[in-house]
Amino acid sequence: MMRPKFDWAKVALNVLLPVAGVFAALFVGAAMLLALRVNPFTAYAALFNGAVGSKFGLTQSLVKATPLLLVGSGICIAFRANVINIGGEGQIIVGALMGAWVPLTFPAWPGWALIPLTCVMGFLAGGAWGFVPGILKARLRVNEILSTIMMNAIALQLMNLLLQGPMMDPEGIARGTFLAQSAQLPKQAWLARLVPQTLLHSGAIIAVVLAFAAYLLLWKTTIGYGIRAVGLNPDASRYSGIKVSFYQALSLTLAGGFAGLAGAIEVIGVQHRLMEGLTSGYGFTGIVAALLGGLHPLGVIPASVVFGGLLVGADKMQRATQVPSSLVTAILGIIVLFVSGAALWSRRWTAQRLVRQGLAAERLESGGER
Repeated sequence: MMRPKFDWAKVALNVLLPVAGVFAALFVGAAMLLALRVNPFTAYAALFNGAVGSKFGLTQSLVKATPLLLVGSGICIAFRANVINIGGEGQIIVGALMGAWVPLTFPAWPGWALIPLTCVMGFLAGGAWGFVPGILKARLRVNEILSTIMMNAIALQLMNLLLQGPMMDPEGIARGTFLAQSAQLPKQAWLARLVPQTLLHSGAIIAVVLAFAAYLLLWKTTIGYGIRAVGLNPDASRYSGIKVSFYQALSLTLAGGFAGLAGAIEVIGVQHRLMEGLTSGYGFTGIVAALLGGLHPLGVIPASVVFGGLLVGADKMQRATQVPSSLVTAILGIIVLFVSGAALWSRRWTAQRLVRQGLAAERLESGGER
């Protein structure tokens, strides 16, 4: 049996186009910096130095990359089933809620039991939050973009309600500060530090392992085959006996679980308490990291590190050049726009190429029949 020919052109396109999108966005950002009379080379040098120029910058970039990798791996699963998960922010929040509730409810448990339980419950909470739009999509054909965005708003308000009520830090109430944050988690629930005197924790290893697990699920299991088949052609999949609605709901549930785990790990690995602003936009940036990684879980690993470095380096660039924080946000937004556009163009080019190859094959067959 002949093996299918490896398509180098497709691989090169999927890899090079998103990278080109990043450089094009940085070029546009340079023009914006020049308009503000800021030397782009100085600004980008500060960005690069802030991301990888020191032990703190490098480890902090990896800390930022950890939730992006988890969210991005889940996004790959959802996109392979041709469903779009915009609900990462809400799924991170409910995962973080569970990540704080479990240690605070069982403070006497040892770490070897408390940490795995917290991670599992965070995954289940995020999965449940993703299952709702998944089942609405599968059964009622509700647009998952709208439903996941609305679930984000519900999760945010739920967190605000709990932080201003049952989960508010009792010490803050006693002192009269009334800060919207929970009590500090017991130390046995904290993830181990990989590098002393930094925030880099063992959650980074968990994220990499789960990225490989997502790859194995998608390409080495029958479940992954069903997810990818539904994404490529739901009508043909339904005709061949594949339960399209099941795999659509499953993919959004798994994507939510990965995002929920990201929230739980952020709480027990970095913050050590639940507080407002926990997500830092990871739910949306994780989508772009997935696109930059070619919607492949293994490709998301370096893509997450790149975006983690951009988030850390952007803060250093702002301090070094005194540019407005809105400009830094705009540059990151342009990167998101260009990478998303490059991914869309790549998919369209691939589809057109497959159509042309099919037409060429038909001509050859018809010529041979004559």
